[in-house]
Amino acid sequence: MDQIFLDEVEQWIADDPDPKNAAQLQLWLDANDEVNLRKSFSGFLQFGTAGLRGPLGPGPSCMNRAVVGRTAAGLVAYMKKRGLSSVVIGRDARYGSEEFTHDSAQIFAGAGMKVFVLPRPLPTPVLAFATKELGCDVGIMVTASHNPAQDNGYKVYLGGVVDGINYNSSQIVNPTDASIAQEIAEIASLKSIPRSNTWEVLGEDVIEKYIHRTARLAKNPGDLKIVYTAMHGVGTETVQRVFHSSGFASLILVDAQAKPDPDFPTVAFPNPEEPGAIDLALETARAFDADLVIANDPDADRCAAAIKDSQGQWRMLRGDELGVIFGEAIARTVSTGTFANSIVSSSALKKIAQH
Repeated sequence: MDQIFLDEVEQWIADDPDPKNAAQLQLWLDANDEVNLRKSFSGFLQFGTAGLRGPLGPGPSCMNRAVVGRTAAGLVAYMKKRGLSSVVIGRDARYGSEEFTHDSAQIFAGAGMKVFVLPRPLPTPVLAFATKELGCDVGIMVTASHNPAQDNGYKVYLGGVVDGINYNSSQIVNPTDASIAQEIAEIASLKSIPRSNTWEVLGEDVIEKYIHRTARLAKNPGDLKIVYTAMHGVGTETVQRVFHSSGFASLILVDAQAKPDPDFPTVAFPNPEEPGAIDLALETARAFDADLVIANDPDADRCAAAIKDSQGQWRMLRGDELGVIFGEAIARTVSTGTFANSIVSSSALKKIAQH
């Protein structure tokens, strides 16, 4: 290993706020383990429109406290240049999420920002709602969404008009991601970054508002028998409360997947759209003679559904089919407005809007 690379590793170890990761890197360094060191230093984990996402581990190529700290500090620099001064942070229940949330809150507060933190692991849509409801400039969700258990991530939302884009509390797009990435790259050391514990942990009010506003969308709940799985994620509590408030009589949980578990022990890949991921939910649906299966991914911002076909066999609904169902329901209740769909989605919404 050349001296330039060794110096880079030693500098990272000295700056790493996580003693466990620093010790692991030092162990590899002492053992002259070039393979693992090169793997951990194969480039800084790339920040893009999805924020950060990658495997947990030491070094700049993985998700860890040092990478998250630099990301938060870079985002602070981005915000200050644009006069943005408030942030709300949420998290899922993955390994590292609580620590990443705490470090981020300290860095934003240390920069003089107004910082709110959601009180416990909650769905990503609650974070997006809180960003708008609280009038925050920035929302951050610590999550790797439907990635495997060894991963974690960091999503960024913007509240208003930034760089000529009206975000309205939505996830960042290009070129905002590139601007933030540039600021992150300029963070030389974490030791000089000020920190503070002066942030506010939110109470139940914003969660209650989310549940109320979501629940009122159901106009005629009926007596459907619905099976729900949170896929070992954070959706169960919020979904149960929304369905109860909406007037649905029966929501049957897949018990083995109802509680948050960062190991996702019953699924190989916690994406409800993947083949086999909702097998337990379908078994539960057959046992209870259910009408509908609904499945979320671990941060509850992705939804899959299954219904019975004309022969009584269960089948997954494709994303385009769900889009058409939602579009038709909206068209029946709203006489004005505009539908929009991406170029990789069905154009059926156009026909629904026209008729």
